[in-house]
Amino acid sequence: MVNKSILSAIVLVLILGGCASMSESQQSTAKGTAMGTGAGAAVGAIIGAIAGDPALGAGIGAGVGAVGGYIWSNRMEEQKKKMEAATEGTKVSVTQTADNQLKLNVPSDISFDTGQSTIKPEMHPVLNSLAAGLKSNSNSQAAIIGYTDDTGNDSINNPLSVNRAASTRAYLVSQGIASNRISIDGRGASEPVAANTSPENRAKNRRVEIFVKEPQPQQQRQQELPQHQEQQQYIQQPAY
Repeated sequence: MVNKSILSAIVLVLILGGCASMSESQQSTAKGTAMGTGAGAAVGAIIGAIAGDPALGAGIGAGVGAVGGYIWSNRMEEQKKKMEAATEGTKVSVTQTADNQLKLNVPSDISFDTGQSTIKPEMHPVLNSLAAGLKSNSNSQAAIIGYTDDTGNDSINNPLSVNRAASTRAYLVSQGIASNRISIDGRGASEPVAANTSPENRAKNRRVEIFVKEPQPQQQRQQELPQHQEQQQYIQQPAY
């Protein structure tokens, strides 16, 4: 059996040379794992991708070095592609974050009207696709953060932003996703992505951001995310 020191010595060779023979999808998966884990996991991802055996790669990666953060697995890559297809033609952005989370930024064009937390029908196909991805990857978890524009004051905007996240979660739960897999938070108008100087910019700020993450295996026992955010007071309303 090849020992850890030998595997560690070939890390750079694998990273520099291995990706050349990989498909675009394989490269994305391997590079994503490298971003969020130690060198051992990076090696494992590349070996697994080249060999066509992710389980082999995971085993090698775990044996080489410490791991941490989130996994950008083939399941996460596939979910990203499906979300990109589901949101094509909308203003929803789908990205991979630096710590290997799948991020959806859903602006008000298809999410919420001013002062409202009821989900627009245009948002249903996006959430349906998201729910399907969560079902196909039972290890994944989601976090939903609601935001508002600067219309009104904090006493209105803060609970409204929580309501928007809660409505989004309620819809996902109605599609068969366990509520303890989804945490929510509301940030009011405190984190605008555009200056609140025009209706168009306010529409960008009136949004929800959804993060999907797949923890490392040793984190699976902590699947239940903290729910402290929900201690905030928010107005009772229809589920979605």
